[in-house]
Amino acid sequence: QVQLVESGGGLVQPGGSLRLSCAVSLSRFTLDKLYITWFRQAPGKEREGLACFPRSESATYYVESIKGRFTIARDNAKNSVYLQMNSLMSEDTAVYYCAASPWLVDEWWNRRDQYEYWGQGTQVTVSS
Repeated sequence: QVQLVESGGGLVQPGGSLRLSCAVSLSRFTLDKLYITWFRQAPGKEREGLACFPRSESATYYVESIKGRFTIARDNAKNSVYLQMNSLMSEDTAVYYCAASPWLVDEWWNRRDQYEYWGQGTQVTVSS
């Protein structure tokens, strides 16, 4: 089983930064055997895949809208995955989730139906 716990959300002004953390508890897998992806869901909108750290670590995947502002990172020793978010805008206001799966089709990394395990989410509010 895999348990995910997000933290680091909060209220930030436009242009500010936040670093989200996802602590991963594992019993069957090691972190490097999982795809870990950050999603977000704004009120009234679909859950959106943002950034993925695949098992292979050959590359990371980002949705176009956050490229250059958000960075995903993984620390296998700490069983943690991070999302560094810079230049935040009001449109980034959402609940942010991390999700994990031991296998998926790489081209479908941003589809929520690819993931078996989810955290409870952390609220990010960007407002002045």
